[in-house]
Amino acid sequence: MTERTEHPLSGLWQPTKLERLYYGPGSVQTHLLSCLPSSSSKAFIITGYSLATNTTLVQQVEKFLGSKHHAGTFSKIKAHAPIAQLDEAIDIVGKDSSIDTVISIGGGSPIDSAKAVSYRLHEKSKEFLHHITIPTTLSAAECTTIAGYTNEHGVKSMYSAPELIPQVVIYDAKFGAQTPQRLWLSTGIRALDHAVELLYNRYATEAPARSLVLTAIEQLFEYLPKSKADPKDEDTITRLQLASFSSLYPIGLNIKGGIGLSHSMGYAMGSPYGIPHGITSCISLARVVKLKAQNLEDAAQIARALPFVGQSRSGDDKKDAIKVGDAIEQLVKDLGLETRLKDYDVGKDQVPTIVNRATGAESGSLYDSVFEIVESKL
Repeated sequence: MTERTEHPLSGLWQPTKLERLYYGPGSVQTHLLSCLPSSSSKAFIITGYSLATNTTLVQQVEKFLGSKHHAGTFSKIKAHAPIAQLDEAIDIVGKDSSIDTVISIGGGSPIDSAKAVSYRLHEKSKEFLHHITIPTTLSAAECTTIAGYTNEHGVKSMYSAPELIPQVVIYDAKFGAQTPQRLWLSTGIRALDHAVELLYNRYATEAPARSLVLTAIEQLFEYLPKSKADPKDEDTITRLQLASFSSLYPIGLNIKGGIGLSHSMGYAMGSPYGIPHGITSCISLARVVKLKAQNLEDAAQIARALPFVGQSRSGDDKKDAIKVGDAIEQLVKDLGLETRLKDYDVGKDQVPTIVNRATGAESGSLYDSVFEIVESKL
């Protein structure tokens, strides 16, 4: 049962079912086989087309598994996990009763797709697949019990169950080093989005959630620019992978409803218009933080992040929270990620639709505030 945290020093934190977290260069080769649930396990790989064709990472994992453990590979997952590809993968896995493990390789879409496959098969067999994930971005989909996908109408939908958290996460810098830089850096802003919004999420506990996300914010501000300057540095990649984990995993099973307004805007802008979620965070986060700064309770939480972005607090929570928003805006610019909605052919006529999806309203103060944010990003 999720307990709402009404006071920063009173609450209940509930951990997920994550069993192991490995990290460091070469972790996949070193630990993959030991992560299988049994010596006779059969594993099915779910990944994206680009990763499977433009790198050798998927072939490496197939080799590590060998014919004894490799049951097949599905590499048709597209951005935002369209339902058509999910149905195809589910059909393939469902026909092979020997498969007890799914291995996701990639960013949020393959990871969420693997969760969705497990969820849908559980509906038939009453068993969830053992899930090992090898993330190649900083989106932190591996840290949630939610499987997001795009339905037949192009709108983000999801499955949710505590059992959907991957049992094993392997952060391998040699895999992260193969990710295109813009994707890598923009998903780093997505991780920052998680961390900042957990500061004012009413279900986030003081420990470990808010304590860890403050550390994540500090690490992301320090190491994203370093990663831009030297994309192949394995220590920097590993630091960012761990910061991504700390940005979202600490919510545990306390998550209830959405993480925050920037995330809601991201879902409204993302799959319907083909905008990657890392980019939606680049568009929305700084402005949402400044909007949240108008609320004294939210401002007090956001202001806590100011020393972690390299500035001193003034004692005025509202002003300090706005400075955090300014710092995020500057980081996005410094990383070369500043983006307009028109870059994705989103016109002014779509603003009411986006705002309605993000707020669930057709009028009111929140609707008006979000309308202003979205319109400013055209």
